[in-house]
Amino acid sequence: MVDAAREPAGPQGRQPAVDAPAPDAAGAAPSGTDTPAEAAAGEESGGGDEPAAAVDGSARGAGADGGAEALDRPLPEGVRRRVVGLASDALGGLPLAELPQSLRQYAKFTPARRAKYAGTALAAALEAEPAFRSRIAERLRLGQPDLVRALESGTVPGAADPMDVAAAAYLVRSAGWSRLVTEAGEEAERAGAEGAAAEAARLVEKLQAELAEVRSTARSDLDRQRAESEDVRREADSLRRRLRSLESDTRRAQAETRKVAAELEAARAQAAAERSAAESEARRLRHRVTELETAAEQGRRSAREGRSVEDMRLRLLLDTVLQSAQGLQRELALPVSQIRPADLVEAVEPGSASPHDVARRGLADDDPALLDQLLAIPQVHLVVDGYNVTKTGYPTLPLEQQRIRLLGGLAMLAQRTQAEVTCVFDGQDLDVPVIMAPPRGVRVRFSRTGETADELIRRLVRAEPQGRPVVVVSTDREVAEGVRKAGARPVASVLLLNRLARP
Repeated sequence: MVDAAREPAGPQGRQPAVDAPAPDAAGAAPSGTDTPAEAAAGEESGGGDEPAAAVDGSARGAGADGGAEALDRPLPEGVRRRVVGLASDALGGLPLAELPQSLRQYAKFTPARRAKYAGTALAAALEAEPAFRSRIAERLRLGQPDLVRALESGTVPGAADPMDVAAAAYLVRSAGWSRLVTEAGEEAERAGAEGAAAEAARLVEKLQAELAEVRSTARSDLDRQRAESEDVRREADSLRRRLRSLESDTRRAQAETRKVAAELEAARAQAAAERSAAESEARRLRHRVTELETAAEQGRRSAREGRSVEDMRLRLLLDTVLQSAQGLQRELALPVSQIRPADLVEAVEPGSASPHDVARRGLADDDPALLDQLLAIPQVHLVVDGYNVTKTGYPTLPLEQQRIRLLGGLAMLAQRTQAEVTCVFDGQDLDVPVIMAPPRGVRVRFSRTGETADELIRRLVRAEPQGRPVVVVSTDREVAEGVRKAGARPVASVLLLNRLARP
C-alpha cells in the first residue's frame, strides 16, 4: 500500500487537498462538521452497514488529542500522493454502499487509474468524510499494523519513510499527526531545495564550462578574423599595386595608340601620294604600250609582205621536189607500203581482251563500273564466293536470309548483263539439305562434305577451257591467288556489293 501511495497521482493528484475545518476555541469541531468518533457513532446508531471493526478503528484513530489537531497549511504534495495512493488501493475492497457518492463511479477502476483520475475526489473525500477516512485508516491498520501501533503509541519508527509516516498519521489521526505531516512537508521541501541547489550548482558549472568554451571559440574566431583581415588588407594592397600598374600600362598603351594613329595617318598620306604617282606612271606606260603596239603592227605588216615572197619561192622549190619524187617512184615501180610502224608494237587487239586487261589502271578496285566492264566481255563466267560476300555486306542476318538476298541481286545482275553466274556456298557444316528454288540465270552450288567452298571455286575455274574469261568474287587472299594462277581475274567482295547496291 505504501508503494502504491508513492506513485504519482497524475495531473489531478497535484492539486492541493481540501483543508480540514479549523476547530473553535473550545476545541470542538464546527457545527457543520462531525468528528470521526461522532460520525462513526452516528452511522452505527443509524443502523448503517458499517462493520464493527471499522467503527472500533475509527474510535481508536480519533483520540482527544488527534481530533483537536488541524493543519495550518495545505497538505504537502508528497504526503498527499501517499494518502491518495493508500485510498486508491483500499477503495476496491470497500462495498459500493460504503463509498461516498463522488467516488462510486471510480470503484471499478484499477488502483493506478483511480490514483490518476480520482486523485482530487479521493483527497476531498478523505478530508470531508471522516467515516470514509476511518475506513481507509482501518484498511491501513490491517495492512501495516506495526506502523499504526507505533503512531498510536506516540513513537515514530526510525527506518520508516517520513512520507509514509505522515500519510499514515493523516489517516489514523493519532496524537501529533499534524506535526508529523508538517515535518514531512518541511523535509520534502528541504530535500527539494537541496536538490534544486545541487541542480543549480551543476547548471552553474555547466554554464561556466560553456562560457569558457564560448570565450575560447570567440578568441579563436577573433584571431581568425584578424588573420583574414590581414590577408584581405594584403590582398587589397596587392590589388592597388596591380591597379596602379594597369593604369600605367593603360597610359602607355594610349600613348602608343596615339603614336600608331599618327604613323598610320602619315602612311595614308604617303600611300595617297604614291598612288597618284603610280596612276601617272600607269597612264604614261599605257601611252607607251599603245605606241609600241602600233609599231609592232607596222613591223608585222612589213614582215608579212616580206614573207609572202619567201613563201612563194619555198612553195616552188617544194613542188619541184615532189614532182621529182613522183617521177622516181614511177621509174622504179615501187609498190605502196601496207605495213605501218604501229603494226609492229605488241598490244591487245579489241577482240582478244581478257579480264586481266580490262580497266587495269583506269578504275578503282571498288568501282562498280569495273564489274560492268568485266561482265561486258563476251562469254564471261562470274563465280561468286557466297558466304564471303554476305558476311562482308550483311553479317547480322541469318544464313538463309543472307542467301536469299544475295541470290536475288545476282539474278537481276545476270538478267541485265547476260553473263553466266555461279554462286558457291560452303556446305560442309549443313545439318540438313537446303531446299530452295535457284533464281533464274544463277547456278547455285554447295561444297561436298569434307570440301570447302574455296576448293570448289578452284575446281570450277580449272574446269573452264583455257582462254575463257572467268571472274571470281572473293575477299579471301588464298582464293584470289589460286584462281589468278589458273587464269581467272579475282575481284573483292565489296565490288559486287557496290554493284548490287546501285540501281
